[in-house]
Amino acid sequence: MLLRRLLVVLLIAPWWFIASQCSPKKKSTAPAGDSLVKYATGFSIHRGSRYTDVIVSQPFPGATSRYHYRLVPKGAPVPPAEEGITIIPVPVSRIVCTSTTHIPLLEYIGHGDALVGFPTTDYVSSPTMRQRIDAGQVTELGIDKGMNIEQLYQLHPDVVMGYSLSADLGQLNKIQSLGIPVVLNAEYLEKHPLGRAEWIRFMALLFDEEDRADSVFTAIEKSYLEVREQAAAATKKPTVLSGILYGNSWFLPGGKNYAATLLTDAGCQYLWADDSTSGFLELSFEHVFSKGREADLWLGTGNFETLTDLAAADRRYALFTSYKAGEIYHFNAHKGARGGNEYLELGYLRPDIILKDLVSIAHPELLPGYQRYFFQRLR
Repeated sequence: MLLRRLLVVLLIAPWWFIASQCSPKKKSTAPAGDSLVKYATGFSIHRGSRYTDVIVSQPFPGATSRYHYRLVPKGAPVPPAEEGITIIPVPVSRIVCTSTTHIPLLEYIGHGDALVGFPTTDYVSSPTMRQRIDAGQVTELGIDKGMNIEQLYQLHPDVVMGYSLSADLGQLNKIQSLGIPVVLNAEYLEKHPLGRAEWIRFMALLFDEEDRADSVFTAIEKSYLEVREQAAAATKKPTVLSGILYGNSWFLPGGKNYAATLLTDAGCQYLWADDSTSGFLELSFEHVFSKGREADLWLGTGNFETLTDLAAADRRYALFTSYKAGEIYHFNAHKGARGGNEYLELGYLRPDIILKDLVSIAHPELLPGYQRYFFQRLR
């Protein structure tokens, strides 16, 4: 993404929710059949005559074992237990999610009312979901290691959707002992913007809403590709700088990062596009200044929303050409009632909106009259 916040976006969710009944003691054998996934590389779907298998092949960075979920229609005969396979009766009706990025997946398939529990509900931005939270229909479950497991159990969820940043399983045994199926969502590892959006298919499988998810994703894909084609016709590609200092280091996307792909697709010249890494670069101010001093655009400034506040944090920021020209943009335009950032919630599912915002910044003549949704110029 476009700065440090995007590197740690999923840190707002409990870190210990992992596939509770799929401890990778041995690798499962994926069933035969073609995956029904187009852009995402982190999971695959395999149809069987009696059930559907979902294989999460990259559950966290550096993972060497896959996670295998077998979705069995409710009322159908349950297959014999196999080591390394979690059986989940579907469709589910009650779910606990652990990242705000999961919420749009629920809402876009029409099952926002299935959410019964969430950690740190203040982070949720969705107006509809905030109404449910305020009405007491979504239970606050605590923060990270302080997750109230007993309270989660009392909610009787059919499934918990979690994520992991590493192989550290944390409180896996406590979750496992509850007998609640846990699925691992690794959308944040996808390198293609549409790959992240395609995890809506994963969520939809739990609710038997594959057709609706296909319609939603097809519309997002069409929108994204149309805007990308418009941007490709631009004759001038503005140079772009990204990120800000955190402590003594400037964090910005590597050249193969999700954010770098968005910038390229928006018809921009990202100054670190030739870097071969897909993570985040940690550079000195001097290095960034020498390369990005004359960048046309500066995108992503954390919580800074005014030029005055930015320069007050570090007066060296005012030395950049983009600062002097007022061509700096943050992505905090839409926030929830409790301060949650909608970009960090909806952005994974709607890369087409992000792309339109970026194109409107880099090539405003291509989208006349367009009102940016996530991005806003620093005042």
